Amino acid sequence: MSSTASPLAPKNVPAMPVIAGVRLATAEAGIRYKNRTDVLLAIMDKGTAVAGVFTKSKCPSAPVEWCRAKLKGGKARALVVNSGNANAFTGKTGRSSTALTAKIAAKAVGCSESEIFLASTGVIGEPLDATKFDGVLERLAETTEAGDYLAAAKAIMTTDTFPKVATATVKLGKAKVTINGMAKGAGMIAPDMATMLSFIFTDAPIAPAALQALLKAGVEDTFNAVTIDGDTSTSDTLLAFATGAAAEHGAPKISRASDPRLKSFVKAFNQVLANLSEQVARDGEGARKLVEITVDGAKTKASARKIAMSIANSPLVKTAIAGEDANWGRVVMAVGKAGEPADRDKLSISFNGIRVAKSGARDPSYDEAQVSEAMKAPEIAIKVSLGLGKGRDRVLTCDLTKEYVAINGDYRS
Repeated sequence: MSSTASPLAPKNVPAMPVIAGVRLATAEAGIRYKNRTDVLLAIMDKGTAVAGVFTKSKCPSAPVEWCRAKLKGGKARALVVNSGNANAFTGKTGRSSTALTAKIAAKAVGCSESEIFLASTGVIGEPLDATKFDGVLERLAETTEAGDYLAAAKAIMTTDTFPKVATATVKLGKAKVTINGMAKGAGMIAPDMATMLSFIFTDAPIAPAALQALLKAGVEDTFNAVTIDGDTSTSDTLLAFATGAAAEHGAPKISRASDPRLKSFVKAFNQVLANLSEQVARDGEGARKLVEITVDGAKTKASARKIAMSIANSPLVKTAIAGEDANWGRVVMAVGKAGEPADRDKLSISFNGIRVAKSGARDPSYDEAQVSEAMKAPEIAIKVSLGLGKGRDRVLTCDLTKEYVAINGDYRS
């Protein structure tokens, strides 16, 4: 965790309202870091629905495996998150650690271990000493309060430079419902479901199956459309919790994701996911520029996504942006290597609205000074038009700087 926030950090942090049925507390458990909080306990009221999406890595962490197994029950009473240790690639010891953590948490909260959800982030391959939670979770259970999401977001940070939170309020039936979210992630980000860790809370009365469908659909154009370095984490976890408390104020109970009464809620829910995923891109390790890549004119949306990700994950493209060089040749390279339909002689490229290449060649009106000035901006928009069809997609990334190498060169030491 850096003491200096990224220059791309949001200028304003939203006031995070209380959500009925959710209480939070953080503490220092000494997992890896000294003199900072590193464990979060969230307690939800009985009957809270839970949904989740996880990494598709073939080497998932022990907490990911635990959550996948418990998700089938559809109900949650508590969430325990620790930073500093991912509890990944830790074999039987890792599984024992999750079981012990859940046992300690269940006793502290007064619920079944099957209603405990776990997430860990940090170093891979180091055993997690779950005995450090003994006593800590009991104290946290006694001190949870209905509010400080910013403190919660800080407790789950690793190399993040700022806590990531987002909120939205919307009408559901006659009631006002709230959606709060937090996320962490700055490196090892090329999600195949969500991001490193993210947690969403709402008081809307939504059944587990409906919430699961909303979450699975919502990540596709938000968290799954973000990449920092092309590396998918072993720990990616996105959990959503719906307490249902708003039912007391007239919110209808929702059992199907296709319920037309959910229209405004879905929009707000996806806005929270989009906000958090953009913050992850803004906090890419060592990042100085936020990069939006739009591909249109592709054969299909899926094809546009693959091409956009090819550009976004190219070290040559990302270092050019860091150097404020509108090197469209590197973009052409990334388009060509994506393995998707493309026609060199129909290709057009622009940087921050300035077209630099047209119909497979440098734009006749190209002005080096104009483009160089545009590349100094903290936010860079790259648009690629393929001229082949109606497929369009957009992804977010950041530049690749020397600081990224420095952060990751000695991450364990």
